[in-house]
Amino acid sequence: RLDNAYTILALVSLLWMGAIGFLDDYLKVVQGQTRGLIAQYKMIGQWSFGLALGTYLIWNPISGHPTTWTAVPFFADVAAVFSVPVFIVFTGVVVSGSSNAVNLTDGLDGLAAGLIAIASATIGIFAYVAGRVDTSQYLGFFYLPGAGELTIFALALSGAALGFLWFNAPPAEVFMGDTGSLALGGALGVMAILLKAEFLLVIVGGVFVLETLSVIVQRGWFKYTKWRFGSGRRVFRMAPVHHHFEKLGWSETTVVIRFWIVGVLFAMLAFSTLKIR
Repeated sequence: RLDNAYTILALVSLLWMGAIGFLDDYLKVVQGQTRGLIAQYKMIGQWSFGLALGTYLIWNPISGHPTTWTAVPFFADVAAVFSVPVFIVFTGVVVSGSSNAVNLTDGLDGLAAGLIAIASATIGIFAYVAGRVDTSQYLGFFYLPGAGELTIFALALSGAALGFLWFNAPPAEVFMGDTGSLALGGALGVMAILLKAEFLLVIVGGVFVLETLSVIVQRGWFKYTKWRFGSGRRVFRMAPVHHHFEKLGWSETTVVIRFWIVGVLFAMLAFSTLKIR
């Protein structure tokens, strides 16, 4: 339903982040600019949407619960409560973080597409739970009137990712580019925000989190050791971490399939939060 606030916000996020990614891809492919869109401009675009979304939700609550509440995994009917400014910034972090995390993961044929299919389907099931009074009460999840519409959106994303994966599986015939990765990652983050499941997203998208952390650790440690010892040292052979395993001798297909398996395990862990409370 296009008159549903959840669906509208999710679609807008998909289009906004996709536009940022398209501009980046256009500059690289058509204009021949190796760097594409300057990273700072890309971050401004992502944060602008995240902060605008947080502000909109403060002024236009759609969930029936205080906007600044968010569910805490493994605890029934327990919420973390933020102040208004912190919530708005937190929304920016989630949107930008999820968008960039998927972008970082999109480094091997089929890797990001498969993981997006898994994560989106998982989020879709949580949206179904949140949108039903009986199921949400039984499982101790926030009841969010109208959130069930996100089930269709999330499963559509999952289906689209699977359809894309048919041609993106190694050896890939087509590539996602920033247009796809930023859009899908941003939509995943926005769905989590709308479902008050921002912390749950860390579990659902566990592989994306690990990929991002590997880059942060690698860069941080390199800069520290260069300052401390005069020469930079690395924790991983290469970051993001999927390249580390390639350097260890794993084939691209092996890395991708094993990361998919880990993605499924994270999804199962996310589902366990509904009963382990």
